[in-house]
Amino acid sequence: MKIIVLSIVGILFSVGLIVPSFAHTTVEVEPYKIEVGWGLEPPIVGIRNDFVFKITEPGDVPGQYKGVPNVFKNLEATAMYGGVSKVIEIDSDPRIGYYFSPVIPTKTGSIMMNLKGDINGIPIDVQIPVEDVESSAVLDFPPTSGSSNQDVTSLKNAISSLQREVSSMKDTPQTNVNGGAAYDFAIFGLSIAAAAIILAIIALIKRK
Repeated sequence: MKIIVLSIVGILFSVGLIVPSFAHTTVEVEPYKIEVGWGLEPPIVGIRNDFVFKITEPGDVPGQYKGVPNVFKNLEATAMYGGVSKVIEIDSDPRIGYYFSPVIPTKTGSIMMNLKGDINGIPIDVQIPVEDVESSAVLDFPPTSGSSNQDVTSLKNAISSLQREVSSMKDTPQTNVNGGAAYDFAIFGLSIAAAAIILAIIALIKRK
């Protein structure tokens, strides 16, 4: 029974009766519908993706739409993040009315797509939000937070141990020259250990 159901679903996908759900945003500028989103969702920092565009207009049959060719001939697309913006290059998809622009998101947060120009003489000036970029944590497996917490705890324990060692040495009286030299040597060794801990902390921060 399960095989039959899966087969039916597969057939519906193939004929277009069921389509994947994407978090794309659609705006209407008569007579066009302009849809903007990501090729891969959710968008993840550091993972190659595409801004995707779908521009349609009413078809010959009422209620149906068809793709619009050569949309970006006189239309410019600008990606905006905070106070930073970039005019992006648009490539045509083999399907009429579909377009894309490769991108690697570098920061989490919201990106706005600004479209300005005209489509076949119809003025276009719209800003369309796309789905927020997320950190790679949504894909991490196994989670790294547990091991990071253990590393921090170990570093804290090591620092506390060093502090106790230094305190005990300061409290111990030095009665001769050799004892003083031994004390200096011990302090030197502890300094190296402290430096190693600092480097470990820096590495831990970079790893996060």
